[in-house]
Amino acid sequence: MDPYTPRSRPGSRKKNLTLSQKEYTKVTGTIASVRRTRQYLQDGLPEELAAQVTISHERVRAREQESLGPARDEPSFIAETSFVRAPLNSRVASGAGIPKDKGKGKGKAREDGLSGLPVEIQEALVLEDLLYVLMGIEGTHITYHPDHSPEDDDPLQGVRFTVSSSLDPSLRDLVERILPLATYYTAITSFIELRSHLDFGLVNHALCAALRDMLKDYQTLLSQLEHAFSTSPQFTLQKLWYYVHPTLHTLSLLYLLTTELATADDPSASLSDDSSSSSDAEEAARNEALGLGGAQLKAVLSEINKVAIGGSGIAVKGGEVLAVLHERMQNMSGDPAAHALYGTLLRAAGRPYVEMVQTWIRMGRLIDPYEELCVKESKFIDRGTLEMDYTDEYWERRYTLRDGSTLGGSSKQHQAGVPPPRTVGGRLPGGACVPPVLERWKHKILLAGKYLNVIRECGIEIARDPSHADNEELFMDDEKFYKSIDDAYTYANRTLLSLLLRDQQLISRLRSLKRYFFLSQSSFLTHLLDLAHTELRKSARNASTGKLQSLLELVLGSDVQGEDAMFREDVRVSLSSSGLYEWLLKVLKVNGVIGGEDGDGVDGHAHEDAKKEREKAKDDKKQMLAIDALTLDYTVKFPLSLVISRKTILRYQLIFRFLLHLKHVEQSLSSMWIEHKTAPWRRSTRPAGSVTDNDWHADFENWRRRVFLLRARMLAFVQQILAFATFEVLEPNWRKLEDKLEAGKVETVDQLLRDHVDFLDTCLKECMLTSSKLLTAFSRLIVTCATFALYTSSFTRDANRALAAAETPEGDQGRVKRWDVLGKFETNFNHWFKVHLDCVQFYASSENVSLLPLVVRLNSIKGVS
Repeated sequence: MDPYTPRSRPGSRKKNLTLSQKEYTKVTGTIASVRRTRQYLQDGLPEELAAQVTISHERVRAREQESLGPARDEPSFIAETSFVRAPLNSRVASGAGIPKDKGKGKGKAREDGLSGLPVEIQEALVLEDLLYVLMGIEGTHITYHPDHSPEDDDPLQGVRFTVSSSLDPSLRDLVERILPLATYYTAITSFIELRSHLDFGLVNHALCAALRDMLKDYQTLLSQLEHAFSTSPQFTLQKLWYYVHPTLHTLSLLYLLTTELATADDPSASLSDDSSSSSDAEEAARNEALGLGGAQLKAVLSEINKVAIGGSGIAVKGGEVLAVLHERMQNMSGDPAAHALYGTLLRAAGRPYVEMVQTWIRMGRLIDPYEELCVKESKFIDRGTLEMDYTDEYWERRYTLRDGSTLGGSSKQHQAGVPPPRTVGGRLPGGACVPPVLERWKHKILLAGKYLNVIRECGIEIARDPSHADNEELFMDDEKFYKSIDDAYTYANRTLLSLLLRDQQLISRLRSLKRYFFLSQSSFLTHLLDLAHTELRKSARNASTGKLQSLLELVLGSDVQGEDAMFREDVRVSLSSSGLYEWLLKVLKVNGVIGGEDGDGVDGHAHEDAKKEREKAKDDKKQMLAIDALTLDYTVKFPLSLVISRKTILRYQLIFRFLLHLKHVEQSLSSMWIEHKTAPWRRSTRPAGSVTDNDWHADFENWRRRVFLLRARMLAFVQQILAFATFEVLEPNWRKLEDKLEAGKVETVDQLLRDHVDFLDTCLKECMLTSSKLLTAFSRLIVTCATFALYTSSFTRDANRALAAAETPEGDQGRVKRWDVLGKFETNFNHWFKVHLDCVQFYASSENVSLLPLVVRLNSIKGVS
C-alpha cells in the first residue's frame, strides 16, 4: 500500500509548505497558546485567568527563546504534556488498540468545551484529536463510544469513537467519515497481536507480518500528516480527509478480512468430541500404547487447547486461512484494488504453506508443526510394524489427506480423524481445508511425498530433481508452483517405480506367487499331497504345521527349479481357522452384498440364529480336516510389502484354497476310478439260468454302471471347473498384468497397486467366489463330490457283499440300502448341478460375461440321472 502523503501532491504544494522563520514561530506559538489555554480550562481556571496565565507563559517562553540565542530555531514542545504523550511524537506504539479507562489520560473537556469557540479553533482542536484517535488513543473531544467496555467488548471488532455534540455540524460530519479508520486500525492491530500466537501456525504468522507491513505504511502516513499539521497553517480537516480517504478503503478491506477470520471459529465446536481433532485416531493409539487414561488425558488436552485458541474449537489456520483469502479475492474481482490487495496477502500468507509443500514433495519430509498442511502423518504407524505384519496400512494410513478424501474421489468426512465442517460456511476447519487453488493437485501432493518417503525409508538417498531450481521462490498463485508439483510427482513416481520393478524384482516375485498359489507348477502340490496324505487326513486341530512345513520344504527343494528357487524360502504352510466357503459366505453376508439364501432379512430371532450359527461353526471347526484348512502364506519385505500386502495375500490364499479343493476332489475321484478297476468292479456276473438270477445280475450291473456314471460326471465337472479357472480365468488375466508391467504401461505406483488388486478381484469374481448364490450352489455341489469320493471303500464293500450274497440261498439282502445311498448322491448332485448351471447361465447373460465358456463346458457334461 503506497502511503498517501501531502508530499505526493504536485510540486507547487511544496512551495506553500515552506515558511519563513518568523511565520513558523508565529504559527507554532499560536497553536501552543490555544492548547495551553485549553489545558487551563480543563484544570478549572476561569477563562479570564486562563488567558492571563497563558500570556504570561508566552512572555516567559519568549524570554527563554531570546536567552537561548539564534541557534534555537524551533519552539520547544517539551512542556506540552499532550505532545510528549502522543505516539506520533514519541513513537510509542504499544498503546495502540488498547483503550484507557474513562476519566484517565488526557482529561475530559466540559460538555460545552467547544461551545463558543471559532470554527478555526474547533478545527485545530479536532485535528489534534484525530491524530490521536487514528492511532487508537482516546482524544479530548473525540472519545470512546458510551457503550464501550474494555472488559466486555471484543477487541477484534475494533474500538468505536464518538464526537462531541458541541462540535460544529459541518466539522462533525467530516470527522465521522474519518472515524471508521480508527475502528479498522484497532481491530487489525488486535488481530495481529492475537494471531501472532504460536498456536495459530505459520500461515497466520505470515499473514500478520504482511498486515503489519501495511500498517507501517499507514503509520508513516499519520506521521507525515502530523508533520503537516505542526508546520503548515493551511493544513485543514478537508486536507486530512483528502489524504486518508484512499486509505479508508484499504483498511476497510483488511478489516472485513480480519473480521471474517476472527468470526470463522465455530463456538459450538467442542474439544471433547471425538471428531474435533484431526489427529484423534493417532492420539488414541498412542495413548493406549503408553497406558494413559483416555478420559483424564483428554480433559487435560482440552483445557490446553482451550487456552491456546480461546476455547472456540479448531482455530482458523493453515489451508483455511488461504481458502478465505482466495474466496474474498474471487468475490472482489470486480474491484481492482481489493483484488490486488487480497492477492498480495495470499502470496505473503501462502509462502510458508508453499515451503511446506515443497519440502514434502521434494524430500519426502513432512514438516508441519502446527497441523496446517493438507497432508497429515500418523506417526504410530512405522516401518517396524511392517516387518512384523507387512500390512498396507503404511501406504494407506501413514500419510493421508486431512479431509479424508481418496483417489477414488470419495471424502470420508465422518471417519475418525476428520473434523466436522464449520456450521457457518461449511468449510472444513484448519489444515483439513484444502486451499481451492490446490484442490485438483492435492492427490499429487500426497503421492509425491509418499513415493519419496518410501524410498527414504529404504535407506536410499533421494537425488535432487534436476528440473527443480533450489533458489527459485514460488508463490501460491504462480503457475510455476503447480508445474513444480507435477514435475515432483513425476520424478518421485518414476524413481519408486524403478526401485520396485528393477531393484526389488517385483515381476519375478509376482511370477513366483502366481506359480505357487495358482498351481501353475502343480507338480509340487501333487507331490505334497502324496507325502502329507496321512497328516492331511487328521483334523485341523491335530495336524502338525511344523511337519507340513518340513514336507513342503522337501518338495520345493526337489521339484522347484530356476527363478522360483530364489523365493522358495518365503513360502510357508498355514492352517486356516475356518472353511473356505463358510468364511466367504460369512464375509458376503456381513458386507451386505447379498442377504440370506432365501433373501430373508433379520427378524426378531436374529440373536438366537446368530447363537446357533456360532455353535454350528464351532462344531464344524472341530470336525474340519487339515486338507480343508491347508493354505500357503508368503513373506515379503518392505517396500515390496506395499504391493504384496496382507490384503493381496489374502486374495491369493482364497484362490489357492479354491484350486486346492478342486485338485483334492479331482485326486480323490481319480483314486476312486483306480479302485473301480479292481476285481469286484470288473468281475463278470454270468446268469445261472433262472429268471431271478438274471434279474439280480441285471440289477447289480445297473447299480454298478450308475456308480461309474456318477463318478465320471463328478470327475468331469471338477475337471471342467479346474480347467476353466486355470486356463480361461487365471492365465489370461495374468498375461494382461504381466504385459502391462513388462511393456512399461504402468506409469504410476498407485496404478500398479490398482492393477494388481484389480487383477486379483477379477480372478475372484470370474472364479465365482464373490457371488453368494453361485458360491452356495458350487459349495454344495463340490462337497457332494468330495463326500461321494469318501464312499469309495463303502461302495467296494457293498459290491463284494453283493457278489458274495449272490452265491448264498438268502440272496442279496443289502440291495435296497445300496440303491438308497446311491440314489441320494444322484439326487443331490443332479439338483445342485442344475441350480449351479442355472446360476452360471443367469450371471453369464447379465453380470459376468466371462462365465459364458463355463456354460458351454457344463452343458457338455449335462446328463440324465
